[in-house]
Amino acid sequence: MIELLSPRQIDEMRPAGEFVASVLTRLAETADVGMNLLDLDALAHEMIKERGAESCYIDYAPSFGRGPFGKVLCTSVNDAVLHGLPHDYTLADGDLVSFDFAVSVDGWVCDSAVSVVVGTPREEDLRLIRTTEEALAAAIEVARSGNRLGDIGEAIGTIARANGYSVNTQFGGHGVGRTMHGEPHVPNDGRAGRGFKLKPGLVIAIEPWLLATTDEIRMADDGWTILSADGSRGAHSEHTIAITHGDPIVLTARG
Repeated sequence: MIELLSPRQIDEMRPAGEFVASVLTRLAETADVGMNLLDLDALAHEMIKERGAESCYIDYAPSFGRGPFGKVLCTSVNDAVLHGLPHDYTLADGDLVSFDFAVSVDGWVCDSAVSVVVGTPREEDLRLIRTTEEALAAAIEVARSGNRLGDIGEAIGTIARANGYSVNTQFGGHGVGRTMHGEPHVPNDGRAGRGFKLKPGLVIAIEPWLLATTDEIRMADDGWTILSADGSRGAHSEHTIAITHGDPIVLTARG
């Protein structure tokens, strides 16, 4: 069931969005060559405790994962792009790492992701990250009452293809509210004018993710981490947004 929230309820979601944004900002600033993924997960865990929030990941056990997840942060490095399970890995110069983070604050959930390169960046990695960010911005721009889910998907797919990337639609965005994953599914490709009509009160996570040279994926041995099928690198950008009668509200805006 697709739930529409009142303006008051959307305002009640703002603290969750602000907290998620603050954690991702801290992680992006802290991540560096020589840091261990488990230490970054511990940092996010400590911030959750200090805020009195609740992790949406640690007990998460969906059908597609080998659950429960057991950590509070997704850390996807290089050829990993989604659901990266933090493990004993020390970041090396030039690693591309995506952080995906969702929590509940006072009963409301927000979800967001950011990708960064530690140490010396490769231009092709920066271009990949920029493309996910541009696709996200384009999708948010058309996330307006009266438009349709297909408009969001087309905006993402058009940016991706214009930059030479193909799109995988197995995993995409989703409804957000009292729980992390709800209806509707928000594909990262589509046809304008098709699909569910966007209405004020709809809150969704939009999350374009791309792989450098493929749209095929495979599951890592940990039962969680999604890898590119050909070993090429991936990037992921995500915001939780609310549809209104006017401009969309980006609840997880950073900075």
